[in-house]
Amino acid sequence: MKSFGSSKEFNFGKDIQWDEVGDGVRRQIMAYDDTIMLVNVEFKKGGIGQMHKHYHAQVTQVISGSFKVTIGDETKILNGGDAFYIPPNVLHGAICLEDGILIDVFSPIREDFME
Repeated sequence: MKSFGSSKEFNFGKDIQWDEVGDGVRRQIMAYDDTIMLVNVEFKKGGIGQMHKHYHAQVTQVISGSFKVTIGDETKILNGGDAFYIPPNVLHGAICLEDGILIDVFSPIREDFME
């Protein structure tokens, strides 16, 4: 596995660029090292996090908005203050029902986000 080093210890959102990743979806990589990564993801209503899977463990907190989240064979509606866990290699995705922000934490780092 390639090493990406680490982010600075202190990271200010106003100084970190957002990357457009799809219609109505953008992300901001906040902090990381090779073992863990924190990412803000902003969705506009109707934005889609396509169904996908990866070998990383993931925990996500819904900061604001409303999302229809599918993990494996189960789908739930989550709102600000809710959270979910995605085990490695489990198919998952989300549809934004109301503009919102998610905070994703991955272990290890999402190498594909660094390219």
